[in-house]
Amino acid sequence: MQKHMTLEPSWDFYRSFLTVLQRGSLSAAARELGLTQPTIGRHVDALEQAIGVELFIRSPNGLVPTDAAQALKPYAETLAATAAALLRTASGERERVAGTVRLSASEVVAVEVLPRILGPLQEAYPELHIELSASDAIEDLVNREADIAVRMAEPQQDALIVRCIGDIPIAFHAHRRYLERHGIPQTMADLVNHRLIGFDRQTAYVRMVMKRYPAPEGIKFSYRTDSNLAQLSAIRAGVGIGLCQIGLARENPDLVHVLPDAFEIPLGTWVVMHESLRTSPRCRVTFDALVKGLRDYVIPPARKRKSRSIFDENHG
Repeated sequence: MQKHMTLEPSWDFYRSFLTVLQRGSLSAAARELGLTQPTIGRHVDALEQAIGVELFIRSPNGLVPTDAAQALKPYAETLAATAAALLRTASGERERVAGTVRLSASEVVAVEVLPRILGPLQEAYPELHIELSASDAIEDLVNREADIAVRMAEPQQDALIVRCIGDIPIAFHAHRRYLERHGIPQTMADLVNHRLIGFDRQTAYVRMVMKRYPAPEGIKFSYRTDSNLAQLSAIRAGVGIGLCQIGLARENPDLVHVLPDAFEIPLGTWVVMHESLRTSPRCRVTFDALVKGLRDYVIPPARKRKSRSIFDENHG
């Protein structure tokens, strides 16, 4: 007598389920994955049948995830990260620089600094593909959420190759238009009379900065946003005075360094990669390029002696 065996649900079902959960509808998930809406629906139905629980409640306003769906979400996200890492690993051949490298960096660094490094790198290695996660969240390298990360907090995990880039200096800047209208502050206390650009809420980093660099009494932010990139855009638009990387401001003649002798924050920067990727040609050349390019950004080549190969250094 033939036995009936319960088959494990296909990864496609979990991927469709996770995308519906993230996008909020079958149609949005279908557009994201390049599939048809009926296919996404069949995948969700098949997963519900396989695990024996309802994942979404159909309502006039769309799909509402059940408690079971929310409970499954972190596991589906882990599957997605593992599958992506597997594909990235499989896409590169051992003897040539080819395949995909996933990078993680803060918004400002990803948008303003990395393209000038990664563009020439891909010119040199046309088969190298870059996935860039522009986020101030720290992605887990040990679990392969990213292959290489540019971090503004010193890594504490083991089994990582770490290169200290140095300090990226951050200081107050404003557009000339703003300063022509409102004047140039001469002391920190003068900032209370200016429109300041800052954060909408106090994150751990913001609290640390405020504790280490106390602001004058009475200072307020009149333009607030949690996005560092949005703050930079506001400074460039002449909205007010805000914090900007000195290296970026130097590239724009209309941005003026305000209170240069009174205030500066050194932003420590590191490039990090899991040590298991040390022998991967695509990861190695990308890691090398990031370290050199970021060090050139922090200290222009004319101001430093030629350094030796990145991988000649001890890692840790």
